[in-house]
Amino acid sequence: MPSSWSALRSLVSRDSSAEELLSLLNDPFKQELGDGAIWSALGSSVGITFGMAILFSFVRPYNTVVYAPKLKHSDEKHAPPPIGKGIFAWVKPLWSTNEKDVIAHAGLDAAVFLRFTRMCRNIFLVLAVLGCAIIIPVNWTKNSGKSEQKWFKRITPLEVWGSNNWVQVVFAYLAVFVICGFLWWNYKKVVVLRRGYFDSEEYQYSLHARTLMLNDIPKNLASDEGIARMIDEIIPQSSFARTAIARNVKVLPELIAQHDRTVRKLEVVLAKYLKDPHNLPAARPLCKPSKKDPSFSTYPKGQKVDAIEYLTQRIRDLEVEIKEVRSTLDKRNTLPYGFASYDDIAEAHCIAHALRKRKPKGTSVALAPRPNDIIWDNMPMSPSARSWNRIWNNIWVAVLTIIWIVPNAMIAIFLVNLNNLGLVWKDFQTTLAADTTFWSIVQGILSPAVTSLVFLVLPIIFRRLSIRAGDRTKTGRERHVLAKLYSFFVFNNLVVFSIFSTIWSFVTAVIADTQKDPDVWKAILKVDPATTLFIALCNISPFWVTYLLQRQLGVATDLAQLWKLTWSFFQRKMGSPTPRELIELTAPPPFEYAMYYNYFLYYSTIALCYGGLQPLVLPAAALYFAVDVCLRKYLLLYIFVTKTESGGMFWRVLFNRFIFATVLSTLVVFLTCWVRGEGTHTQAFAVIPLPFLVIAFKIYCSRAFDNKIHYYATRNVVRNPEHGNPKDPLRSDRLATRFGHPALYKPLITPMVHSKAQNVLPSIYRGRISDGREAYSGDTMSTSGYSDAYILNPMDKSGKAAKSSMPGFELVPEGRLDFEYYKNRPEFASEHGGGEIYGRHADLIRPGTPGSMWNDSEPPSRPGSPGLPPVPRTASPGPGRTYSPLAGNASPKATLPEPGRSRSPLYAMDDESGLNLVNNAAAMPMTTPHREPSMEHPALRAPGGAGMLGGGPRGYGNLPQEEDMTPEHDPMAYDYFRSTRTRRS
Repeated sequence: MPSSWSALRSLVSRDSSAEELLSLLNDPFKQELGDGAIWSALGSSVGITFGMAILFSFVRPYNTVVYAPKLKHSDEKHAPPPIGKGIFAWVKPLWSTNEKDVIAHAGLDAAVFLRFTRMCRNIFLVLAVLGCAIIIPVNWTKNSGKSEQKWFKRITPLEVWGSNNWVQVVFAYLAVFVICGFLWWNYKKVVVLRRGYFDSEEYQYSLHARTLMLNDIPKNLASDEGIARMIDEIIPQSSFARTAIARNVKVLPELIAQHDRTVRKLEVVLAKYLKDPHNLPAARPLCKPSKKDPSFSTYPKGQKVDAIEYLTQRIRDLEVEIKEVRSTLDKRNTLPYGFASYDDIAEAHCIAHALRKRKPKGTSVALAPRPNDIIWDNMPMSPSARSWNRIWNNIWVAVLTIIWIVPNAMIAIFLVNLNNLGLVWKDFQTTLAADTTFWSIVQGILSPAVTSLVFLVLPIIFRRLSIRAGDRTKTGRERHVLAKLYSFFVFNNLVVFSIFSTIWSFVTAVIADTQKDPDVWKAILKVDPATTLFIALCNISPFWVTYLLQRQLGVATDLAQLWKLTWSFFQRKMGSPTPRELIELTAPPPFEYAMYYNYFLYYSTIALCYGGLQPLVLPAAALYFAVDVCLRKYLLLYIFVTKTESGGMFWRVLFNRFIFATVLSTLVVFLTCWVRGEGTHTQAFAVIPLPFLVIAFKIYCSRAFDNKIHYYATRNVVRNPEHGNPKDPLRSDRLATRFGHPALYKPLITPMVHSKAQNVLPSIYRGRISDGREAYSGDTMSTSGYSDAYILNPMDKSGKAAKSSMPGFELVPEGRLDFEYYKNRPEFASEHGGGEIYGRHADLIRPGTPGSMWNDSEPPSRPGSPGLPPVPRTASPGPGRTYSPLAGNASPKATLPEPGRSRSPLYAMDDESGLNLVNNAAAMPMTTPHREPSMEHPALRAPGGAGMLGGGPRGYGNLPQEEDMTPEHDPMAYDYFRSTRTRRS
């Protein structure tokens, strides 16, 4: 040990660069923060934000595709308030739109997000007034004798001693009471919002609201009847449930994923090769065969093949394989999870509440999420595998957090200020001095670029880790991502960053003492760790003021949509985007709730922890949230969409993290009072009850509000089973269709090619595209007879669709490169709001028949479509119509929504190109059962056709539909043979 210290002392004494490095590690911001640093940060941040807002006001009216996509694509129910063409016309809708309107236009998740932002603004406005009025006068007065101190350090308790630190105790108690008061008030408001969400039309008419999800079902009960029997044993008073056990889909999900990737690769290849159809490149594109291709071994190792021919052949092989797997699935090959649906929402919620802490026969019972919220690949995972994966997930997160300590310190020291790098690297100092303008630009771009890249990659990493850990839902995964991001930021960017200089202060102090006295332990004992930590926190506190002031630029960048505009410009002008990519560029982007919530919690934690040490962080945080409340409201109303609605379930995660931040802030106050308080530590002991009061408050809120947030009803109000309807295998099978694995019915995407290449496209395939294809009557042909292909055919002079010159591809005209024409397709809508805001409600059920539902492809605005029975309707004075009330136990005040703007341009004629999408829709690859003449309607073959799963009247996998799902037509149903014997007898 002494030899190590002597080596380090000798290194420091003879190497000025190492000495400078230790000095920078001790105080990384000593050369960055001057007297005007805070004022310059405030001026630049507010000035740039204000400038971007003004620029946005001028540009917005002329670029609604970027700055108001929801106004264009949403149906009437979800469309935000209209905005005029005036420069500041966007301000009035924000002022006049209340929380109820936000829920109607953007969803409950967006409303809770804005409520949390307003709560943070109000908390820090109150704390800023208290901190500046109580702490600053005392600290400034007691530091008045230190004239050499900078003004922003004079307001810290660095030189405040003795009884004067009672001001810290008083402020800590006031801060805790203010925080708990706002949290309690908003917790109550969130409960009210959740109760309103339960009573809403969408929830009352949704199938998942009355459905239970059962996981880890024993093998002997893994059947439709087994689920019902298990629930009857546990809750004998429950009514009859429609049950559905999960079926093994084998390798279907992976095959479909490979198909999607291969189609997109082919689109990229064609987009580059056909960029100029009149001047094709001399050489055809090449690619390496996929390692997942069964015929991979037949290709010469390392040799590339013709990309167009290979990818076409690969797509065809995958479609044939998918078709074969779908046709050979055995319904009796079950998985250990399933669903049970009830007629009454209250009954389903009562059963879920009663079984929330119990695991009957090892089975966990919970309310079912929306079908599009389920991560299907994780559903069959066993409890042991899930637990083991979570352990490894936590280990990887811990390793990543620890590894990031060193890069984080280097970025903070050197990239933020390149002069620091010049102090330890003399050659770079010469280069830096030779061209200061260039390196100033590099310094201004490099640090934000690196940190932004890291912050963009981190959510992706944590999201994949959460999926591998076994998360069953996407919304639950996002909550776990938020928790991990917050832990990472607080530990690495706050705790480690704050105590890093403390550690090096300790090291340098020990080195200095051992130069006089070689006794290392005596030097270590001389240093007081608590005092060193306190001094380091006070010295670094001004940095956090400038840091919070500069955070305004983030929301200004979002408002200006700089990233989207930049990416779109480079992709359009310097790349060869595919039609699919161009369509996705015009879609409203999904809002990253986990990332933004993490920023808010992280900034709040900084402000709470440093509020007693540097009161200026409180008004800086208040300013940030005040600006954010205004601008984020516009973003959520007009630009961003909620990818998967959770119904406001982020609140508990936010509440718990805010409680943690409050407890952490009381520990900082305890440190201050311990180091600078009276010798008896009376002030420090007075702070000890605060953490326990905060924890007690959390327990109270959890017991008082959580059940009301999670469950529509908790009392046992289940009905007598004699009053329920007999169990119907037809309805059970419909439940299985709705909560079945998407791989069973997901339409396969079709390669999209720009229509300008229509004449050239057939010649580049050399006849390979039609090999092995199944043609059908009329002018229809699907990709290998098995795809959601809608060929755009030129029309002859008679107005009839001519035969397609290139079957198996979707030719997209220039005028159709817009999300508006494809927003009801699952392949596009799933990433941009799930179709909910476009009038395509995927989880609604018919009035009076909880076991049935709207088909995924049929919006409620077309109730009279072929294949669906007519629904009684009554006229309403509003712009749309409403349905008759629900029968049975449904809420009498709920009405089925009917979006009036749920138009689908895919079924319209393109006047410019003369193309029609309906007359040449893909036919069914398999023989279909006999239908009535009225059922043979083009809508049945269109992507939005009623009563079908996509690709044809009986779906891609030849799945039974509602009109033919009877025991006679469904031999795989549980009661098929029993019902057959009964009929014969």
